[in-house]
Amino acid sequence: MIFTKQEFRTIAYNKARSKGYTTLNESRTFSESTSKTSVFLSHSHNDRELIAQAKTFFENLGISIYVDWADETMPEKTSGVTAQKIKGQIRKNDKFVLLATDNAIASKWCNWEVGIGDTYKLTSDKICILPLADSRLTWKGNEYLQIYPRIEESEYTKDYFKIIYPNGSSVSLREWLNK
Repeated sequence: MIFTKQEFRTIAYNKARSKGYTTLNESRTFSESTSKTSVFLSHSHNDRELIAQAKTFFENLGISIYVDWADETMPEKTSGVTAQKIKGQIRKNDKFVLLATDNAIASKWCNWEVGIGDTYKLTSDKICILPLADSRLTWKGNEYLQIYPRIEESEYTKDYFKIIYPNGSSVSLREWLNK
């Protein structure tokens, strides 16, 4: 099942609370940790609250997550330097996840990042999308996003997340993250 924004918000807050946090981490640092897997999170800056929730979601799976606006080395104004740094981070991080909201799909930066991620990650099964919608019936995505695996919650088991491939096969999110 595709997440609604409200369902994802609840999952992220519950994960944060289970770790003893009362708020989600929106600091200007990104989580370089000792985890063996790192994720580049492509997103629209207009989805700031959802980005913090996604960061919490992945960090609670033991994954370090890269979010560009949390990177203190990024230039204040976007430029060619910004593009080079983002491209380098997409290559450096193990996995690429698009936080696929309507804002992200409309973003020229996110579309560019997906193209870079596709080049470096698709053939090695290291790219996916995390579709988020206002309701289960409103997420449209874009046709080209149908070629990527997507993260969904199981209809049968609460708190079990999986990667669904375009051919219909699936694998647990934890297994995919640890490949």
